[in-house]
Amino acid sequence: MTHQQGKANFVAGFWRLADPKISLASMVSIFIGTCAATASGSIDFVWLAVTVIGIFAIEVAKNASGEIFDFDSGADLEIAPEDRSPFSGGKRVLVDGLLTRKQTICIAAVSYLTGAALGFAIVLWKQPSVFWFGFAGIICAFFYQAPPLKFSYRGFGELAVAISYGPLICCGTYLVQRGKVDIEPVLLSIPLGLLIATFLWVDEFPDCPSDAKAGKRTVVVRLGRKRASRVFPVIFAIAFGMLLVLPFFGLPKQVLLGGVAIIPAVAAALRVWKNPEKTAKIIPAQKQTLLAFVLYALGTGAGFLLS
Repeated sequence: MTHQQGKANFVAGFWRLADPKISLASMVSIFIGTCAATASGSIDFVWLAVTVIGIFAIEVAKNASGEIFDFDSGADLEIAPEDRSPFSGGKRVLVDGLLTRKQTICIAAVSYLTGAALGFAIVLWKQPSVFWFGFAGIICAFFYQAPPLKFSYRGFGELAVAISYGPLICCGTYLVQRGKVDIEPVLLSIPLGLLIATFLWVDEFPDCPSDAKAGKRTVVVRLGRKRASRVFPVIFAIAFGMLLVLPFFGLPKQVLLGGVAIIPAVAAALRVWKNPEKTAKIIPAQKQTLLAFVLYALGTGAGFLLS
């Protein structure tokens, strides 16, 4: 391989790990936390920028470290060509030879250190209490695939994602701005966490055979794809049921604008119900599930601002 080819591969590999679309889940959680914070004061955009960059760095780090552990377990190697999807199966930077093991480890280390450093800056000069949110976030990110906890391998990955991308990021963002955590961001973030967990859930369908061979016991592997397809709409129902009762807890009725997300959610649920074992049929449902949590965040956040 020439130096030019190596450089091109590194850029392509790093882009797979840092592609902005991979951070949609964390960014919409930050968006809701920021919108909720506007209700009781102005936004400090400098510290908001530090928050965004820090969380993005942890996202890149999580993807890089996860590549190492999923490659070693064989989870990424066992995926059949017909089960490959743009939304699942890992970033495949090692499988496709875009990055070396050493390069991937370096990207993970530098990104974790960057995220931690920005987090400590917030702790030291803005809000000390955010330390525990950042600490929990890094634990969830690294041990999502890493031993000894291996959340995703032990059937706790979905819960870790719901907590991290729901209350943890949303309320942490709010805490940086307001210096406390009120009930509004907590209540808004729980349905969001559930909707983002459904995105992970549907992404596990194409990976189910390879995950099972690698000993990655996700909930979809444990249930089997058919039974998991029956639980999938139940999670949506719980999330939207919680959205409907938010005004009874003092939130403005405008947050119900987030209910527009039910349109792609129903479409995704029907598609997965009918075709739980065909990846080609699942891919559109992955797109619809992603759209559902984005629309929920935009709708509830905008509703909060309009109120």
